[in-house]
Amino acid sequence: MTTIRALVAEDEPILAYTLVQALQRLWPELQIGSVVENGLAAVQEALAQRPDILFLDIKMPGKTGLEAAQELAEEWPDDRAFPLVVFVTAYDEYALQAFDQAAADYVLKPVNDARLARTVERLKARLARDDDRNHELERIVGQLRALVPAAPVAAERLTIIRAAVGNQIRMIPVEDVVYFEAADKYVNVVTADSESLIRTSLKELLPQLDRNQFWQIHRGTIVNAGHIEAAIRDESGKLSVRLRGRAECLAVSRVFAHLFKQM
Repeated sequence: MTTIRALVAEDEPILAYTLVQALQRLWPELQIGSVVENGLAAVQEALAQRPDILFLDIKMPGKTGLEAAQELAEEWPDDRAFPLVVFVTAYDEYALQAFDQAAADYVLKPVNDARLARTVERLKARLARDDDRNHELERIVGQLRALVPAAPVAAERLTIIRAAVGNQIRMIPVEDVVYFEAADKYVNVVTADSESLIRTSLKELLPQLDRNQFWQIHRGTIVNAGHIEAAIRDESGKLSVRLRGRAECLAVSRVFAHLFKQM
């Protein structure tokens, strides 16, 4: 009999313990490999352990459950089936409509055995369908598009980037930016002839940009669409964009690949 392995990510120890105990009662054969307390550890352990099922709390420090699922969708190796994902949430009934519309599996906190039992039966059924597992990554990517909230529109559009270079402040017109790239606690601002670091995050920067001009193509990259020459798919199916007048190609994650579907 094949061992089914799960990873639980929940930042509240009592709730994590309650969920694990309930799973052990309802699904004794399930092997729970790790219980982690934040989204960063969830990504790290999931990539290391390659579990069959992920239980991800929506609100965790470091990364939310949605952010962790998005990063895993981008980083998951092509030769392994993507795990089934169950979001653990304390959201109210109104907020859960978003999960229902995305056909996402979710468990409400506090954990209820009757509700969790239905989730367990659905998971068992999906694990038994090999063809369903082969399409799990595509399914979770579609869910993430529906569940990940769009960046709010800022009251004012950013027109000038003020970047420190040595002992001076460079004033970079935003239309001159070819792409923005996350770099630890900074963002690298790349123009046709220079690179500069600004102390902000892509999450803070994105709402200030014109979404028609600047496209997020990866969790760590926002590109000026006017500088994209072509989107290229390699032999393994991974997508990247070639930029006008530049040698580098930028990776496009699975979550944002739909931006490059033929019109």
